[in-house]
Amino acid sequence: MRDHDVLTAVRALAPALRERADEAEELRRLPDATVAELDRAGFFRLLRPRAHGGLAAAPEVFHAAVHEIARACGSTGWTAALLGVHPWYVALLDPRAQHDVWSGDDTALVCSSHAPTGTVTPVPGGYRLTGRWHFAAGADHARWALLGGLVSDPDGLPLDMRTFLVPRADYRVDDVWDTVGLRGSGSNDIVVDDAFVPAHRTLGYTPVTTLRCPGHETNPEPVYRLPYAALFTTTVSTVMVGIAEGAYEHHVDTARTHPALPPGRRVAEDPFAQVRIARAAGEIDAARLQLARNTAELYAVARAGGEPTVALRARARRDQALATERALTAVDLLRENAGGSPLRSDGDVLSRAWRDLHTGRGQAANDVARALTLFGRDAVGLDVRDPML
Repeated sequence: MRDHDVLTAVRALAPALRERADEAEELRRLPDATVAELDRAGFFRLLRPRAHGGLAAAPEVFHAAVHEIARACGSTGWTAALLGVHPWYVALLDPRAQHDVWSGDDTALVCSSHAPTGTVTPVPGGYRLTGRWHFAAGADHARWALLGGLVSDPDGLPLDMRTFLVPRADYRVDDVWDTVGLRGSGSNDIVVDDAFVPAHRTLGYTPVTTLRCPGHETNPEPVYRLPYAALFTTTVSTVMVGIAEGAYEHHVDTARTHPALPPGRRVAEDPFAQVRIARAAGEIDAARLQLARNTAELYAVARAGGEPTVALRARARRDQALATERALTAVDLLRENAGGSPLRSDGDVLSRAWRDLHTGRGQAANDVARALTLFGRDAVGLDVRDPML
């Protein structure tokens, strides 16, 4: 299987994913059939290393697949994107951790919650982990979880921010996800009660941000030399833009035949509707083009064996956050001209897109002001230090 074969297979799944959007919302997680079909299509292997049966695909291929899924169903796009990007992170870990995940279960999926909300206690050979982690999309379908934690000294002063890889046997999924948007993402809580995590299943933020991870020993493919902050945040924004484009396409198709006021005219003939459609399309195009440009430049640097500059990293974060903002702007414009239909909660496409986007906006990666501050500081010559850069 080649990476572009996966992209073709994912595109073929779009009609079924679109039809299951209501079911996903009712279940508050993805239907099992959806996860099985994405797995058979090879989607979850795109960013898995070749050493473990993956494709180590170029990031633009992965993001193209994410975009197609999100166009069909926002919740499916969100969940698939996060479950799909985590094999990339596992590839950065000690080779023993990679073996733990995939040697016994070739289809194992990994969810995550990186905010350090639990308690970490260093012990001989590793750490003990206790606590509750929130917003783990796709947790019901995962066999492992990547959980963030802060390691402190005996006086309580923070020493290190780390990620801990924990097997399903050591945590439970608490069903708390009941929201207005992204309802089908199943972003439930992960609860851990004093689990031991061996040292080889942890990774600090410093090696991740400096692109010097233990997993690089066995995974030489250039995709693993991308900055985590750029790949992860761009993945999240790709979902948002995909949702907006799906809503745009639905709205334009509807506008071609839908009657408008005054009676006897179609929405398509309304010049104000035409302006809003044009502006929405411009916002979506601008977002896609900037995301693609930054990803291509970052990947070119990785393929050449170099390291991206702070300026390029900051620009990637700037455009990623702005892409999210543009996606929301586009759908808000379309709602202005859609009458009362988007106010319904009975599966209206535009209504669901609006709810999904405004829910996804709350993800930490989509904090526009924070991302723009990083770019602005670098632009005026100030030092920039941030784990999300």
